[in-house]
Amino acid sequence: MDSFTPLTATLGGLLIGLASAVLWLGNGRIAGISGIFGQLLPPAQTVVWRIVFILSLVGATALAALAFPQIGVGGAEPAVLVTPPAAWSLPAPAWLIVAGLLTGFGTKVGNGCTSGHGVCGLARLSLRSLVAVIVFFGVAILTVTVTGIV
Repeated sequence: MDSFTPLTATLGGLLIGLASAVLWLGNGRIAGISGIFGQLLPPAQTVVWRIVFILSLVGATALAALAFPQIGVGGAEPAVLVTPPAAWSLPAPAWLIVAGLLTGFGTKVGNGCTSGHGVCGLARLSLRSLVAVIVFFGVAILTVTVTGIV
């Protein structure tokens, strides 16, 4: 949190909101990354816009990281992955696999991810999304408490 500034956070939030609104108004789709990515394999009927959206997401992030390296995580220092808690004796690749599988399972059970429910669902005043976001935050707080990773 050493490099947090309200300006970059506000700019990021505005860009996420703008991208979500453009996708909703221009394509009638919700910008939930798990739904967009999950429909690539097996391919859905509407695969082209999904590929364009994901490539744009990755490309814009890479472009911003190159253009403004000082606003990244840790300031001018490169970002590194969090190491697993020593008491758990899991190697880092296993830790990432377990975390990814649990995240995927959670998005399947929750019928969406934080971007779909938190950004788009709450903007549409969806009660289901409100409940999902409350559960997401509760589990996140519990996870940080149990693992000690911040």
